[in-house]
Amino acid sequence: MLPCVSEASWDRSGCSVAGTLAVVGEKWSLLVLREAFLGVRRFADLQRTLGAPKAVLSDRLATLVEQGVLTRVPYQAEGERQRHEYRLTPKGRDLYPTLVALMQWGDRYLADGGVAPLELRHGDCGAPVTLQLVCAEGHRLTGPREVHPVPRSTAASAG
Repeated sequence: MLPCVSEASWDRSGCSVAGTLAVVGEKWSLLVLREAFLGVRRFADLQRTLGAPKAVLSDRLATLVEQGVLTRVPYQAEGERQRHEYRLTPKGRDLYPTLVALMQWGDRYLADGGVAPLELRHGDCGAPVTLQLVCAEGHRLTGPREVHPVPRSTAASAG
């Protein structure tokens, strides 16, 4: 059994949560990602769907592209000038479980009348999709009391 980590033993300056929030931690960034996962790629469609101010949306898209979460791909509709659409990169697609976790939390605690506005289903079998925390041995975890944070230097030496 691993010893519990004291609060003072971990240098939080390199915290992955803080780093992730610096990239995607703003409301409009997360909503852009939601729409990207739903297949929305074009600026005008994002702006119409989200209702975000154009300057804010431009800024969030620029940050997500700069961070490698989205990539800009040129397209040109017939008779119009060239524009760009925004596609998820592998780095962006890896954020999907994060959005699903936020959605499931909202479904549990914020859904009107306890009814979720959207249900995710597996494309092959049609079963509902849920996100779970599971250890490498396959044990399902229910919360933070079952997890012991181990600073990387300790984890490397114990491994």
